[in-house]
This record gives sequence, C-alpha cells and structure tokens, in this order.
Amino acid sequence: AATHEDRTVLTPANQLTLLRMLLIPVFAILLVYGRIGGALVVFVIAAVTDLLDGYVARRTGPTTLGAWLDPAADKLLLLTMFIVLTLPLPHLTHRIPLWLTVLVFSRDVGIVLTVSIVNLALGPRTFYPSIWGKVATATFAVTGGVTLLANYLAVPSAVPGLFFTASAVITVISALHYLL
Repeated sequence: AATHEDRTVLTPANQLTLLRMLLIPVFAILLVYGRIGGALVVFVIAAVTDLLDGYVARRTGPTTLGAWLDPAADKLLLLTMFIVLTLPLPHLTHRIPLWLTVLVFSRDVGIVLTVSIVNLALGPRTFYPSIWGKVATATFAVTGGVTLLANYLAVPSAVPGLFFTASAVITVISALHYLL
C-alpha cells in the first residue's frame, strides 16, 4: 500500500520548487542573450517561489522529497546566478567578481565534502540548516537581484560592490559556522 507521502509527492510546495528549477535555465538563457529585464523578472519570480514553497510546506507539512529538492533548487539557482553574472558578457555593466564566485563555490563544496566525510566516517547524520546558511542564501539572492537591477539600469554604481562585500563576509561566517 502507498503511504500518504507517496500519493502526495507533488504537493503545492514541491510544485513551486520544481517551477523554480524550471526557471533556472530560462533565467540563464535570458541573461546570456542580453535580455536583462526578462532575466531580472524570472530571477525575482524564482526567488519568490522559494519564499512561497517554504511557507506552504510549513502550513501543509513538509515532505521528504521537498526536504531534498528545496535546498537543491536554491543552490542551483544561486550558483547559476553567480556563474552567469561572472561571465565577461559584453552587455553586463556590472559583473560579480570571479573571486567571489570561487569563494561561494568553495564554501558549498567544502560543506558537501565535510558532510560526506562525517557520514562515511561516523554513519548517517542529519545536518540541519543553520541560521548563517539561511542568511547567506538570502544575501546571495539579494546580491543577485541588486546586480541584475544595476545591469538593467546600465548605470555605473557602487551599490553592487557593497553586496559583493556582504556576500563575501557572510560566506566566510557561514562556512566557519558549518565547520564548527
């Protein structure tokens, strides 16, 4: 007999998460081909689905699939945003510095490796998201939105640089917190 969760895999929260995942290539293609306004709109919609799926999941009950899909969708969206906004595309007036993209990637790889090693050495463990990881995710999303907006406006601005610094600081803080 099917369990309740087997019958409700495509809950509204999981559908929002899947929508976010489907929007990732649309966002990347729009940005690469110079449709910055469209890319900004798609990025904002994807970010809003992240807020909504969490809210809906808390109200209707989380699923095992959602517990895996949601953070994967977050990582895919944000890492795609970092990569594409780092590329030397001629239509970008503001690019995320390569050092920041490498720092964020290194943090994520370090976390995955640490969790894998702990699980292999000590057996399966559950690692819950930390407040610093959540702050980092939010900071990265706002950094992406601000950078996209600055590119859409195509006016030189120091504002994205402030968010690059904030992203770097929270990356280091959250990485150290995860290690501890």
